[in-house]
Amino acid sequence: MQIAAGLFMLELSVPMMGGIDVIHPTLLLDQNGAVLVDTGYPGVFPLICKAMDQHHAAVQDLHTIIITHQDIDHIGSLPTIMQESPQKLNVLAHELEKPYIQGDQLLIKITPETIDKAVASLPADISPEWRKAFRSTLENPPKGEVNGLLADGQKLPYAGGLTVIATPGHTPGHISLYHPPSKTLIAADALVITGGQLLGPVPEYCVNYEQALQSVKKLTAYDIETVICYHGGVYRNSVNQRLAEIAADL
Repeated sequence: MQIAAGLFMLELSVPMMGGIDVIHPTLLLDQNGAVLVDTGYPGVFPLICKAMDQHHAAVQDLHTIIITHQDIDHIGSLPTIMQESPQKLNVLAHELEKPYIQGDQLLIKITPETIDKAVASLPADISPEWRKAFRSTLENPPKGEVNGLLADGQKLPYAGGLTVIATPGHTPGHISLYHPPSKTLIAADALVITGGQLLGPVPEYCVNYEQALQSVKKLTAYDIETVICYHGGVYRNSVNQRLAEIAADL
């Protein structure tokens, strides 16, 4: 879906644990090429290629990948994209997320307990081979070198300009991105859309829920007309007012 000039929301429908998880990476295009914000789950590289093709872009056009945070549904296809790219990619992330994305430290939310719980939650008809592969992916998550660090307030030159907003809480170094030309917020997981309604962070998915709430309040300082949520898609209904309502209830 085209959100604005040079700004596109991708929609990837991913079979996951007996259901379909729809996720929304963001694609930025300008005269210098393409930038991808987040890379989906492991194994979705073909879906990314297909979605990019719908907007007349391809992997060979990519020069930069921005990772908003370390969760596996955001970093999953990073190594594949890096491998398939004909050029060395700029991979950008917050300093606090870098060691997890690179595999220098274990992902915060993946522990032996959460792995056992995830495997146990698989549908009964899932084959033993698939269960084993799923466990192996969680125990050995994808990783890729981060060669550029992002900081709160940093300006990036892509598709008319982006502003980095540090929105910690979901993970320690979670970031969102603001696109001033279109007044669009790429929220990643700082916000979600459920049942067509824009909502604040989900407590059980946050490493620090109180910090995540403060990040929502921080977003009210921006003039936002459109929000892209990684989980939920696009929201355009009086965004500033809705953010103020969420912040007031926190």
